[in-house]
Amino acid sequence: MPLPLHSVSVAGVVVREDGRVLAIRRADNGTWEPPGGVLELDETVEDGVRREVYEETGINVGVERLTGVYKNVSRGVVALVLRCRPEGGAERLSDESVEVAWLTPDEVSGRMGEVYAVRVLDALQDGTAPGIRTHDGRQLL
Repeated sequence: MPLPLHSVSVAGVVVREDGRVLAIRRADNGTWEPPGGVLELDETVEDGVRREVYEETGINVGVERLTGVYKNVSRGVVALVLRCRPEGGAERLSDESVEVAWLTPDEVSGRMGEVYAVRVLDALQDGTAPGIRTHDGRQLL
């Protein structure tokens, strides 16, 4: 029996000193999400999240810690979410983002779908183990 194929993605929950979180509105589907994407074969998890956040937002980040592991069972994607801090750069749009904003936690809950909002809210919890959650692309299971 062949092994199942999975894709691994990374996302950065970038938290400013005022508690606001970096988010993008995606160009392909208009949804709000933390910046991120597919991890390349030859890069570390930390390098991947730094690259994805910078490509999509123009913000350089320092990686603090893993805050969650999320599996989309309908697409076979495992997402590693890391809490980050901004370390320079300036907000800009990219081919993948039509809007870049610093959102409050309440705005995250109001703008992001459940499976993305939970990633951000998990990352904002201090002193907790990383969340491990399963979803179908739209709802937590």
